[in-house]
Amino acid sequence: MERKTLRQDLDDVDRRLIAALAADGRITNAELAARVGLAPSTVHGRVQSLIQSGVISGFTATVNKAKLGFGLQALVGVTLAPGARQASITDFADHARAFPEVVQVFFLGGVDDFMVHVAVADSSALRTFVVEHISGHPRVASTRTNIIFDYHRSASVESFR
Repeated sequence: MERKTLRQDLDDVDRRLIAALAADGRITNAELAARVGLAPSTVHGRVQSLIQSGVISGFTATVNKAKLGFGLQALVGVTLAPGARQASITDFADHARAFPEVVQVFFLGGVDDFMVHVAVADSSALRTFVVEHISGHPRVASTRTNIIFDYHRSASVESFR
């Protein structure tokens, strides 16, 4: 017998709950229930089930970094020096995550070993951060910095149908 994947176990109500929560993680249970046409107690149970199964892994606030003085964002591609790969990967990942300028760290398969998303005040702060904290790390062989002009974060789950 073929085992169903969790994706196959999600029904239309689950998908609508996920979409509503992805668009507004602060929606009340009553509003969420009204949106999907179910009783609040049923919606609460279904959301708890989605959390327990790992489909919903958390709720976050989206912060406008420019309003906090970090108006320049960049993606820094990082290639590690060869040798002792596992130690290098762990060491660099822990190092990069420690800085408040770092928004996200991605471990990749491809040309770059890591992609580090940073938010800083300006181009001078970006240069200083990359030179001192990324390129200056002993396990880093090279970096490539790309300025982010604009981005869109999708809250839609339509592609998961």
